[in-house]
Amino acid sequence: MTTQPTTAPEPWRDANADPGERVRTLLSRMTLREKLAQLYGVWVGIDSGGEMAPHQHEFVDPALDFDDLVRHGIGQLTRVFGTRPVDPVIGARSLARTQRQIVAGSRFGIPAVVHEECLTGLAAWQATIYPAPLSWGATFDPDLVRRMATRIGLTMRGLGVHQGLAPVLDVARDLRWGRVEETIGEDPYLVGTIGSAYVAGLESAGIVATLKHFVGYSASRAGRNLAPVSAGPREIADVLLPPFELALRAGARSVMNAYTDTDGVPSAADATLLTGLLRDTYGFDGTVVAAYFSVAFLHRLHGVAADRGDAAGQALTAGIDVELPTMDCYGEPLLAAVEGGGGGGGRAAAP
Repeated sequence: MTTQPTTAPEPWRDANADPGERVRTLLSRMTLREKLAQLYGVWVGIDSGGEMAPHQHEFVDPALDFDDLVRHGIGQLTRVFGTRPVDPVIGARSLARTQRQIVAGSRFGIPAVVHEECLTGLAAWQATIYPAPLSWGATFDPDLVRRMATRIGLTMRGLGVHQGLAPVLDVARDLRWGRVEETIGEDPYLVGTIGSAYVAGLESAGIVATLKHFVGYSASRAGRNLAPVSAGPREIADVLLPPFELALRAGARSVMNAYTDTDGVPSAADATLLTGLLRDTYGFDGTVVAAYFSVAFLHRLHGVAADRGDAAGQALTAGIDVELPTMDCYGEPLLAAVEGGGGGGGRAAAP
């Protein structure tokens, strides 16, 4: 009697192996382009519907070839359910087909992380809508908020979503700021306590909670969106940072940077903030994702980067792991910068 030889699975597919070793083995076999592909999101349908992010329609790429992108892999899929009205069953089936395409089309079969907005419930057609965060703060009831977030998370997980872009932990004290309705309140302890409850609920359902916006977004000058932050070190430490510290202890696995700059340094390029404080001081070991288009804004709005490749290098070196919502800087511009020796010095892009 003869037996067919069995082929041992690739080491990174062995669920019983050490996760760190699995990652190291996989990375050692990936090309630079394949590594970079894991560092950006892809937004199919960015040009459909209304404005969901600042300057959204300036980033439409008519030449985007999804089939070609799949060959190298895709890090994240942006707002599969939230971009346009889609029946949840049809949307889930479509997402499953897309994930199969991504897995089958690349060498290593890495599926994409799917993220959605979920502050007042999954931002999608037919999903349950919950009260705004200002109402959460008014309840003074962390357990109620935790139970609400758990339900939101279970809805998302059932559809194949992995990451939620919430909660908003910006302490709002200037009512002129246009995103006050997304905030929990003006007291840092209240914001941190209620926000941590939301994090605990979302994470308990297996969804990655994303803390935003790190840090100072709501303290922009004259309450203008994207304006510089007018806050000194003491106000930042006493008012703006405590909610993030509390929510990180609650188990949040992702953080999103602020659009603003503080003392002339944009958050997206601030290594002191995103690495020195967040990782070295707070001990955060999760994923830092870019506020939508904030990497490109280093070149287009802040004017601190010479071009998109330079913007990518600054953001990656500062500590932004994933460019969202779609590839603009971490794709070809970063590839060219790394190959030319001019950028991409961050830990995640090292070949």
